[in-house]
Amino acid sequence: MSLFMTGVMVPVNAHQSPTQSALLDVGVLNNSAGYEAPSAAETENRETSTETVKTVLSESAGYKIVPVKDSPQKTIVVFDFELIDQSAGGGVVAKDAIDIENLKLSTRKARSMLADSGRYSIVDTSSTIDEIVSAGGIKHCDGCEAPLAKRLGADQSLIGIISRINRTEYTLQILIRDSQTGAILSNDFTGLRMGANYAWPRGVKWLMKNKILATQ
Repeated sequence: MSLFMTGVMVPVNAHQSPTQSALLDVGVLNNSAGYEAPSAAETENRETSTETVKTVLSESAGYKIVPVKDSPQKTIVVFDFELIDQSAGGGVVAKDAIDIENLKLSTRKARSMLADSGRYSIVDTSSTIDEIVSAGGIKHCDGCEAPLAKRLGADQSLIGIISRINRTEYTLQILIRDSQTGAILSNDFTGLRMGANYAWPRGVKWLMKNKILATQ
């Protein structure tokens, strides 16, 4: 026997558990047919509801009821990650090819994780590159990422700043703003120690998973 609710087919054990008996008592299951068709009003409510609902009933009994209604995606501009070199060689030794590559990988990681979450749609930044360069980088433009994102039609902006303390110690900041108001929605940091620039994308992955995507 199977339980079918809002498009999700869920296996039900042949031998009823106490939870299944309770479901029968309240009319979720029809004892003779195995399923009670929803009324027209219930069907309409399910179709028009904007809430995402996840109800897990009796994991040990071997079934779940998971009605889900997709929520609208937010649009977000993820600007290219930038490096601030505060080490002894900062301002003397320029970014090398490995630095540049790992900044690109860090940006790509943030964009892919946001997109893969299903909650965000990524907006292209290519039309803003010249403006950002002329300002000396996103890190020096005093919050200009929000109005730039607004101009691009996005809901939010994200910047990532990697600060080099020395050749084996870095900090990573990821800051998200509301593009309409410029308000900071999240401002998260992590430290990268006893590593090198190849660790930057791993730091981005950790911060995205454990901070940004865990709370946004």
